[in-house]
Amino acid sequence: MSVIKDCGGHKGCECEREKLYRKCCWALVALTLLVLFVVLVVWLALRPHKPRFYLQDLSVLCLNVTPPASTYLFTTMQATVAARNINGRVGIYYDKTDVYAEYKGVAITVPTQLPVEYQGHYDQSVWSPFLQSLDHVQLPLYLAVALAQDETAGYVLIDIRVDGWVRWKVGTWISGHYHLRVNCPALLTVNDGKGSYGVNTGGGEGYFRFQQAAACAVDV
Repeated sequence: MSVIKDCGGHKGCECEREKLYRKCCWALVALTLLVLFVVLVVWLALRPHKPRFYLQDLSVLCLNVTPPASTYLFTTMQATVAARNINGRVGIYYDKTDVYAEYKGVAITVPTQLPVEYQGHYDQSVWSPFLQSLDHVQLPLYLAVALAQDETAGYVLIDIRVDGWVRWKVGTWISGHYHLRVNCPALLTVNDGKGSYGVNTGGGEGYFRFQQAAACAVDV
């Protein structure tokens, strides 16, 4: 026996309201799906790719530590770092970016701040900051000994770090800040690979030589 739904009178109004609610729900679902689809298409078309960084040169004027008498490190170096925006539709703002040197995960220079810069589509920027320890870097004894041993052996591996904040620009829209982390390994020969023969003289012109320009690891 079939049941006939009564939509007459007062119940008829309830049925109409129920139909209206269903239409509104389906319209809201369809609108939500359309917005998500548009967002996905725009993201796939314009999603920003992280910039590419290269360490072009590293000139070390002094790198001196004399354990166990002293674990204070004295160093002055100049790093030449290039960054390229590989996006064709997205610009990059470098708002606050610091460069410093590390040895075995420990900072051996104080941070040097780069100038604020905007990088347009496919643009490239080159910075050559001086990095210095000043009088602020004291290494743990084991690390000072390791650095002296590396110099004696003739090879020292230094990491040039870039740490800062970037924003993406698409048309007139500008994103929030994203944390930029860059690591550029630099292999130095000491005295043309002959080392310091147990005497850490700290350098001089041509004493430390940067071996080869290399791409950097970039994380945004």
